[in-house]
Amino acid sequence: MSHTFVRIVHVSLFIPCLTDQLFPETGMNMVRVLERVGVRVTYDRRQTCCGQPAFNTGYHDESRRLAMHFLDIFDGDGAEYIVAPSGSCATMVTVFYGDLLSLPPEYREKAGRVRERVREFTSFLVDIMHVEDVGAAFSSRVTVHDSCHALRELHIKQQPRTLLRAVRGLQLVEMDEAERCCGFGGTFSVKHADISTAMLEEKVASIERSGAAVVTGVDSSCLMQIDGMLRRRGLPVRTMHIADILASEAA
Repeated sequence: MSHTFVRIVHVSLFIPCLTDQLFPETGMNMVRVLERVGVRVTYDRRQTCCGQPAFNTGYHDESRRLAMHFLDIFDGDGAEYIVAPSGSCATMVTVFYGDLLSLPPEYREKAGRVRERVREFTSFLVDIMHVEDVGAAFSSRVTVHDSCHALRELHIKQQPRTLLRAVRGLQLVEMDEAERCCGFGGTFSVKHADISTAMLEEKVASIERSGAAVVTGVDSSCLMQIDGMLRRRGLPVRTMHIADILASEAA
């Protein structure tokens, strides 16, 4: 590996509900990559949901209680950064833990301190650690789906691509609609199933045109949505969170 590290950085893991319940290996792979590049990782088991699902559905009182618990956990935890394998959940804390959530004054102060330390996984590696090559090897043709919150709120576009270009054996190809929404949007996909499905069909058609064998991204929620349509249509394309690819090493 070509990277060199001058000091140990301490991060707290922010593990979203979806990762914890459905894709735990992605969380563990994020840890493997972070530790590989010299990061010290800690995890507080008291953490629960950040409140995003309730917030997006309009249940702000319930979301506020979850946000306050989140802030109690992470404020003053001693870590330099809080890292999550989700642009969507990182956005909830950094953008929506503010006026929209109407937090009490003391929790607004906590939110101000916490949001400064929250980073999505690929942004942390590239923008904070200045790492491009994590020593991964993965032989496949891969395309990237840009998830909405990561792209539009956190400006995460090049960071995943920078990391993927350094993966041995990986051929990165761009789909023609990389920035188009997959139609998930949490409960949007349930409340507005017809619209969600139409959006998803356009996304999957774009993936198919790319000729990729794997579609990746920074949000398991989007990849879960895409995977459902790929399976229903019997297409030979896998979905993999970028942490799962970056954790891969040559046999």
